[in-house]
Amino acid sequence: MIKIGIIGGAGYTAGELIRLLIFHPKAGINFVYSTSNAGNKICSVHQDLVGTTNLNFTNEVNTEVDVLFLCLGHGNSKAFFEQHTFSKHTKIIDLGNDFRLKSDAVFQDNTFVYGLPELQKNAIVNTNYIANPGCFATAIQLALLPLAHCKLLSNDVHVNAVTGATGAGTSLSKTTHFMWRDNNFSYYKPFIHQHLGEINQSVKQLQDSFSSEILFMPNRGNFSRGIFATAYTNFEGSLDDAKAIYKSFYKDAAFTFVSDEELHLKQVVNTNKCLLHLHKHNNKLLITSTIDNLLKGASGQAIQNMNLMFGFTETEGLQLKGTYF
Repeated sequence: MIKIGIIGGAGYTAGELIRLLIFHPKAGINFVYSTSNAGNKICSVHQDLVGTTNLNFTNEVNTEVDVLFLCLGHGNSKAFFEQHTFSKHTKIIDLGNDFRLKSDAVFQDNTFVYGLPELQKNAIVNTNYIANPGCFATAIQLALLPLAHCKLLSNDVHVNAVTGATGAGTSLSKTTHFMWRDNNFSYYKPFIHQHLGEINQSVKQLQDSFSSEILFMPNRGNFSRGIFATAYTNFEGSLDDAKAIYKSFYKDAAFTFVSDEELHLKQVVNTNKCLLHLHKHNNKLLITSTIDNLLKGASGQAIQNMNLMFGFTETEGLQLKGTYF
């Protein structure tokens, strides 16, 4: 049984980690660190866990745990590591964006591997340090990587994606209040979203010649969780050609599937799946990609990476049932 520590335990991604890890057959939670909630019961914050766990938050850190998950929010992981040192055997999985780009991946003589299993499985198996992908980045990369693998991205890619309110985290802002979010829809950070860096990095890893733009329009939806993304670009082959490319690329993927039916968000909410659908219109290929932003887009993928790092079955603890109705 591996011992787990969670840093930044009060947020949505930490809550998902706790829910999943409590029932993971090969892992046990050693501590959940939260300076703002130290001493309080975890279920006082993550209230669906009443009756499930009696663990308390703590402001003390066990530096000897087997794996550490960081849920500190973007830009805070490096500062945490400057104040805390962990044992050489401790594996680190960072859910923030501090180490996702190769230019930022080396820190304190440790090299973080970008943790998208469909792209980097062998590297994940052989590392102790993971930079977990962003939620939008996961959905969009999984939509585009098969084309990049075949060197078929030769034009601009247009992406429109909608995320639920949990994508903004627990901190209140103008756009997270119920009265603003309910019955509302808006875009933000058009063409400059921070996840574009890691998306372009992965695309060029497979197709170094890619020199066009990924034109990304992120949107806020009036639902709690999930991402629904559509991407289109030029494609000269047939729809059957495209399906063959995608099904071959994901033939060994544990959680990514190509559907012959059109998709909707409820198919993936509360699962670790990414579902993809392809549609051809004239010379354009439309790829639809949908995930749960808190699971495949964050905590579920982090546990998927943990399973790979420790030699467990990739799906261990992640056989989740969705909420279709």
